[in-house]
Amino acid sequence: MRATRRLTATTASLTLSVAGLIIGTGSAAHAASCSQSYLPLPDPTCQPGAYNPDVTQSTIDTTICVSGWTATVRPSTSYTNALKIKQIAEYGYSDTSTADYEEDHLVPLELGGAPKDAENLWPEPRYGDETAYSKDSVENKLKKAVCNGTVTLDDARSAIASDWTTALSSLGLS
Repeated sequence: MRATRRLTATTASLTLSVAGLIIGTGSAAHAASCSQSYLPLPDPTCQPGAYNPDVTQSTIDTTICVSGWTATVRPSTSYTNALKIKQIAEYGYSDTSTADYEEDHLVPLELGGAPKDAENLWPEPRYGDETAYSKDSVENKLKKAVCNGTVTLDDARSAIASDWTTALSSLGLS
């Protein structure tokens, strides 16, 4: 009888621990939901984008429009490299070389994207027609437009989070 209770208690404890691990990390459900079919965009279920709450239209003159500000919020490469490895697996990329991907912010730091939020970071391929390098020029143009008052911060963020490949044209900047 005692052995049965101990076994039942041990089994229940182990079951709860595993369930807690899955719920706590979200990796089991998250891994199955990331699709490459949206490329060159991230899967919006996995990376819908996220904002830095310190960056608003009223704070842009002391945050994103200050030269060098993004360096103050950029996450360490040890953080982004570990996340990149995890997300390469979640996306099921056959090429697992980390050098072939940029762990990129969907909503860039230049527009007040959340620096360390996994919903804003994804392993963007450096290969293909629309690459991580192509996105960089869009980010820079949008930041310039926000800082010179041509476009609001919210409009720029929304456009790049929806589709960075059309963000400039959707805002009349191309």
